[in-house]
Order: sequence, then C-alpha cells, then structure tokens
Amino acid sequence: MIVTLPLQRRPSLFRDDEPVVTARSLLPGANVPRFGDTRCWDFNGVLKKPANIAASDWKINFSLELEDPYWNLLAREFIMLSFNPRHRQVLKSGVVLERAGDPRTLSHIASRLRTAARWGRERGLSAYPDRWRVEDLRQRIADLAATGIAEGTVKGHVGTFKGLAAAGSALSLPWPAEDPWPGQSARSVARDTRNRSVAKLSTPVVPPQTWFPLIRSAWAYIHEFAPDVLRADRRVSELLAVAGSSTVGIDARLEEWLADPRNEVPVHPVTSKSQTPQVNWNLLLLLLGIDASTSANAFSRGSHASKRRRVLVLDVAAAGRITAHALTGELHQVARPDGSTGGWHHGIERRALNDLKTALRNAAFVLVVGLSMMRDSEIHEILRDPVVEHYSTPAIASTKIKGTTQRPGKHWWITEPVVEALAVAEAISLHPERIFSPVTASKQDGTILGVRMLAAFVAFSNANRARTGLDEIPTTYIRPHMFRRTMAMLTDQFPGSEIATGIQLKHIAARALANATTQSYAASDTEWVKYLEGALDNVKFRKIKDLYHRHTEGEEIGFGPGAERVKDAFDQIAATVKARNGDARTAETLLRTTRIHIRFGMLNNCTADHANPVGAVCLENAIVPEGHTGPLDERCRPDRCANSMIGPEHLPIYDSHQRKQLQIINSPSTPACRRDLAERELEITRNVLDLAGQPQ
Repeated sequence: MIVTLPLQRRPSLFRDDEPVVTARSLLPGANVPRFGDTRCWDFNGVLKKPANIAASDWKINFSLELEDPYWNLLAREFIMLSFNPRHRQVLKSGVVLERAGDPRTLSHIASRLRTAARWGRERGLSAYPDRWRVEDLRQRIADLAATGIAEGTVKGHVGTFKGLAAAGSALSLPWPAEDPWPGQSARSVARDTRNRSVAKLSTPVVPPQTWFPLIRSAWAYIHEFAPDVLRADRRVSELLAVAGSSTVGIDARLEEWLADPRNEVPVHPVTSKSQTPQVNWNLLLLLLGIDASTSANAFSRGSHASKRRRVLVLDVAAAGRITAHALTGELHQVARPDGSTGGWHHGIERRALNDLKTALRNAAFVLVVGLSMMRDSEIHEILRDPVVEHYSTPAIASTKIKGTTQRPGKHWWITEPVVEALAVAEAISLHPERIFSPVTASKQDGTILGVRMLAAFVAFSNANRARTGLDEIPTTYIRPHMFRRTMAMLTDQFPGSEIATGIQLKHIAARALANATTQSYAASDTEWVKYLEGALDNVKFRKIKDLYHRHTEGEEIGFGPGAERVKDAFDQIAATVKARNGDARTAETLLRTTRIHIRFGMLNNCTADHANPVGAVCLENAIVPEGHTGPLDERCRPDRCANSMIGPEHLPIYDSHQRKQLQIINSPSTPACRRDLAERELEITRNVLDLAGQPQ
C-alpha cells in the first residue's frame, strides 16, 4: 500500500510492488527487489556482479539519515529514475537522466543524500530539503571541497544535485527546482570549486622507490621462483592421486624405500644452523603411498611396530640421508644480502604451498596491473586461456566494466612478462573460469581484492627477502588504479627508458599506449622525472662507453656525417689517454667530461646538440612548439641530416624496408598513388644504405 507523506505533492510514479530493475539482463532465479522495500535493495543473485566486488557492495542500504520517511522516499525515487531511464512512467514524465551503470553507483547516490541530510542538520537548515535554496547546495559543495577530498568525489556530489534538479517534475517530494550550476558540467563545477585552479588528476602515481623493487620482486617470483613452486604442487598432486588410506604392507614398503640409496628422508626446513632437522613423518607417509589425512599415523609412538619404523627412519636420517627439498629437488639459487648464495626458500613442503601459491598469484596480479594498464575490475574478469592474438600482437581478452552497462569484450595488448604472469596465475587457480581467485578449494566463491593482493605481496616479499635476496619494498600507499596512471605517465614521458626487470620500457610503451587511457593520466610526475632523468643519463653513458670500446677495438660503430664526428671525438679521447699513460678509468672520466651528444633511436642516432641543433633538417621550415628545445624526432630525415648516425644495428631494418618497397612497386595490383609513395620511400632507404656502403 502506498502511504502518502504530508509533504508529498503527488503520489509516487512507482507502485510499491514495482521491480526496481527493468530492461536489464537478470540472473536465473533472480529475486528482484521491489520499490516498496524501504530498508535494503539487494542485487546479489539479481545482476551479474564483477569478480572483484564484494557482496556487501552489491546492495543499497537505506540506513541512518535515510531511515527518515522523507529522505527514504526521495532516495528511492531518484535511484529508481536513475537506474531505469527507459521505464514507462519515466519516459512519460519527460525526465532524461544519465543512466546509472550498476548498483555501486546507486549506493553512492544513497550515500550522497545521506551525508547531505546530515550536513543540513549540522548547519541548522530545515530537516527536509523542501525549504533549502540553491545557495545551500552550492555551499554544501564548497564545504566538501574545503575538506580536501578528491575532485572526482566532489564531481559525484555535484552530479547528484544536478540530477535531482532535472528530475524535479518526476519526484513526489519537493527538492530545490533550480539547477545550482546552469550551463556547467559537474566536472567543471568541481574543478572551479576547488579554488578555480587548473584541474589536477587526483590519482597519484606509485613512487619510483616503490615501483622498481615491487616490479623486480614480482618478476623474480614469476620468472625464477614459480617453476619450483609449481613443480612441488604437481608432485603433491601426483602423490595424492595414487595414495591410499590403508597402512597394510607398510613395513615392506618402508624397507624397500630405505634400501634405495637415492631416497632421502624428508625433513622439515630449518631456518638456522643451530636447529636440528626434524623428520617430516606425514610427507614420508605420502612418499610411501599413504595419505596421512585419511589413515592412522604409522609412525606414532603408540605401538611397538610404529616405534620400530621410527628407529629405522631415524637411523637413516642420522647418517645424513635427509632432504628438505623432497618435493622439488634443488631450488633456484640466489645471491643474498649477506653475500651468501643458496636456494631462495628453506624448503617447500605441503603446509607452505598455499602461502607460496598465494604469493605467486599476487605477484602475477602485480605484473598485470603494473604493466598492462588494465583496471582492477577488468583484471578480475580475466578468464582461462586469456592470451589471444589481436592484430598479430599478443593481447588479453577480458571484459570492460567501468563506464558501461553492457560489459563489452575488450583486448589489451601486452608483453611477454605479462603473458608469463598470466600463465602462472592460471596454473595456480582452482576456479573453473577465472584465473585470479582464492588458492584454496573451499573459498572459490569468495572475492579477492586487488588492494589486499598488493599489500599481501609486499608483506610476503619483505618478510622473506633475507632468503630470496630481493630488495626491500617500501610500504607506501599503493592501490591498483595508481599503476594504470604510473604506466601511462612512464610510456608517455619516458618511452625509451629501461626498467630494472631487464625489459625495455619502449616495448611495453608500444603495447600499453595502444590501450585506452586519458591524456591527464600521462601527465608527468616530478618524483619520477627526477628519478628517471638520472636513470636515462646512466643508460645513455653506458651505451656511449660501449661505442667507444668498440671503436678503439677497430669495430665499425656507424655511418654518416654524425658518426664521423663521434669517431673524431673518440679518437681525440684515445689519443689523450695514450699521452697521459692512462687506463680504462682515465678513458671513462674523459668520456663523462667530453660533450658527446647522441640520442639513440630505432632508425638512426641523432648527434645534434639539443642546445644548438645546427644543421638539423627536421627544423627546416618547421613550426617549433613553444618551450621545445632540440630536434623534432617525428620529422627526422636519416638520409639527409648532417647529424644522422646510422649504426650497424639499423641496417637490417633498412634492408628489409627496401625489399618491402620493391615488392610493392613490382606488384601489378598496386595503385599508382601507392606506387609513387613506395618509390619515395625506396629512394630514402637507398640513400641511407649508400651512406653505409651497402650494395643495392
């Protein structure tokens, strides 16, 4: 029954028994909430929930201030209008609102109304917004901005207030009818309210002092440690598959097993030399083909037979035939901080497997979120066999969640480290569909949070670094969305730099930048600029030093006028070293102090001085952007420029390009305009090859 409130202007558009979900795909057996439900709208089992969302986030609670009948009905009506813009009554009312994507958005609307009611009460305003003015709403937004909350959060509150004004004719309860910010978008209002400053993306980047050791550690776990863990997991599965519950004939089996000198008694790992290794009786039983979890322990102290077996095993162990690596064999060797070398783990046994598999899953998540530019929700939607070929390039096939209600399929281009991480995560996962899931069979319906996986991996890696030899990861504030911003910034600002995992960042840049992101995400970060500028200088110097050594040994380091200038500089350095009777250290010092300008590129190296780029063809008749210094890379002409240096590593590219252009020119089906372009390309390519004295 619809109960009319004293302040209601008209009956509500919606009946109490009206389903709150229309024109959406429902799950089988869905129990859809009704408009008349005043306490909670639960969408679990009604609408498909993203894998990274907890059940509590898939419901709307009309609690606290929203328990008041006025605010309760106002919230339910506005949420109903936002969630069902194609509803018959909504269309009839003429109200047009932006469609809310999923229940999380509706929960945010309820929260904004709840806090608005609380704010009004604290400010001494009327208990209900029927007497509020648009100035009050503007003040509410100003107060929010003054607290320093993120611009995106302010934008959400502005959008809700603007939506309520637009929906006024369809609401049964009064709300200030005038739009507090006519002609302005919610984004511009939020930006201007925060002191009218230039909009800054609120998403921070992962600090470089955290990003580098985190990515290094994740890569070490995936690339170096994972084979040992997966081998132990497979061995346990093999042993359990053939193990029985009966101990009949165990004496004969034990004597036969001990008689083979290749068999070593499994012991629990020890963490210090002062500890005495203890026999792992349960694992020994499993090696003998008996599952200790389903049978009585044949090595207990309760019977003479058991005691006799223990004596036999302990005698062999005392003779030194023991191993803490019964499931794996020797582990991957690492160099530790104390200078020692050894296995990265004390010894993998069954009780450590779950922790290690969890660490591998979390490490895989770190690499995927860190190097693919996928969102947290999109990573959790990755299903088995996710790596496909998309436009002849490896890519992840997953589902886009943010900003859409249709859950479209999408592809994200990736590199080999991400492919390897996904393979490890899939090998560990017990879920029939998803690859990022709990590692225990009893929790497959549970939700795992990206935030917790990041924190857990940092804690696990740091706790074991004395054994693994990995760098300590600072426990700074990190969240999955920060990695997306960080990679966007890195690939935009530093596309040629190297990262410490041994992967060229330029390879990741080509894939990651092809995945959609916003321009503001690529904005530079001062902390990263300072860090990477020094790193790039070091990389550049190593390459220059390598060129110098190759030149002094008589190798060809390049062709063209730019290469000749570099060779002359190297010859002068070599002559100075010889005159001073210097050594390699003298040469290195001179290389650091001599002004040698080389910008290493894919098609050539540029030797122009950025402060004074004399002879740079790329600057001829060019419009130089304000504030830009140095050459314009995108206008480079390797065949004409006096600063061009063609290295031996570039020649195979030009040779391949020449053959490709000849193929296009000689093809009868090539259009005339395409043939003309190919001929111009062929001329440029041949000019470059002429510089190097290559046969045409």
